[in-house]
Amino acid sequence: MNDDSFKGYREPTRGVMEKLGLKVWDDVTITAGSNIFEGVVLPRSETADEKHLVLKLATGYNIGIASDKIDSVNIRGSRKANYHIPEQQFPMDPMHPRVMLFGTGGTIASRLDYKTGAVIPAFSPGELYGAVPELADICNLETEKLFGIFSEDMGPVQYIALAEGIAREIEKGVAGIVIGHGTDTLHHTAAVLTYMCRDLPVPVVLVGSQRSSDRPSSDAALNLIHATRTAAYCEAAEVMVCMFGPTSDRYGLLHRGTRVRKMHSSYRSTFRTIGDRPLAMVDTETFTYLKNDYRRRDPERKPDIRPVFDERVSIVYYYPNMKPDIIDSLVENGYKGIVIAGTGLGHVNKPLYEPLRRACEAGVHVYMTVQTLWGFTQMYVYDTGRLLMERGVVPLANMLPEAAFVKLSWALAAAESSEEVKRIMLTPIGGDITESEPPDGYMILQGGVPEVRDVFKDIYR
Repeated sequence: MNDDSFKGYREPTRGVMEKLGLKVWDDVTITAGSNIFEGVVLPRSETADEKHLVLKLATGYNIGIASDKIDSVNIRGSRKANYHIPEQQFPMDPMHPRVMLFGTGGTIASRLDYKTGAVIPAFSPGELYGAVPELADICNLETEKLFGIFSEDMGPVQYIALAEGIAREIEKGVAGIVIGHGTDTLHHTAAVLTYMCRDLPVPVVLVGSQRSSDRPSSDAALNLIHATRTAAYCEAAEVMVCMFGPTSDRYGLLHRGTRVRKMHSSYRSTFRTIGDRPLAMVDTETFTYLKNDYRRRDPERKPDIRPVFDERVSIVYYYPNMKPDIIDSLVENGYKGIVIAGTGLGHVNKPLYEPLRRACEAGVHVYMTVQTLWGFTQMYVYDTGRLLMERGVVPLANMLPEAAFVKLSWALAAAESSEEVKRIMLTPIGGDITESEPPDGYMILQGGVPEVRDVFKDIYR
């Protein structure tokens, strides 16, 4: 374990530790009032206060306990410095397809290290086999760690490296590709790879986990099983996101990379297809296809891989009373593309009209999406929308703001003229623009209303 493992952590204040007779990694039972806690004493984050002890419970969750509330401490022992998943030779079967797993970071397969209290990725084929032995029944798995970063740190450098890695593995004849990724920006990466990697002959599947592998409620293993099955056997040769469907362990959903979004900060079923249906359901045995317009697997197809990205693009999320200098500052700082997430059918306030006109006349590409996510930009309906179009703002139908952002970034780098950029933006790629939205796709569960109560009456008694 290198010294970087301790970065961001420090021991609780010496006075508190001495007072309680504790040291880090002690296995303890703590009584605080009527509560009894059993767990391992962890280093506290350097941003935490000095008045709490942090315990990792047997459930895998961490809690903080105010030191002045502690009545008694029973030290049961001390954890060993190192804890690791047993690694075994990944068994290769000549009858199984070959799947490549690229690692970028996140907790899709991980182990708990009691030396730091951190969840450490388990990534080699042997580690993955030790953690999820079911993978050996699915495919011959190979792994390559491209980088290990938080998903919020993903950007053009990583997008390009992934696209180049996908091209390299397709050239080698891989049956499918899995990309392990943190969930926070997973949908951004899925969208940009859809544009960079077109005409794919095999599936490219992005997968993550909402809860780390040390928690009993972790979704990591099942998501990884579903993703590798998809890469090995699914007929849809597209960029997809594979994550939990319901909150239970029943099945996963396969979402198109341009139509998916993380919709909840902690639910395991956080990813949802917006404005369409998911491509398919996947479980440990079968695929149930929900759409039939997907590109079929064809190992003979030659992919069109163009890993380029122009960083001079911004998303502007409109809010009431937005000032003109927001737009002017982007133009003055050299931005060449602006995606607006507008209100309603695609609106902004009147003070922005002239800055947007100036931006368009300066050659900046300005596109309108809607912050409602569901529904289409309909800028012909009201004068406000028509006036914006007269000034050069282009509506993007029902493209999601994040998809529009990365598509414009890619188009500006891939196209040779402004006309070609506009043609690319208005041409559907990977289902990013659809003719209509399914009537059974849109549902907001407003707890307690009669129609929702009726749906769940046989489930919750």
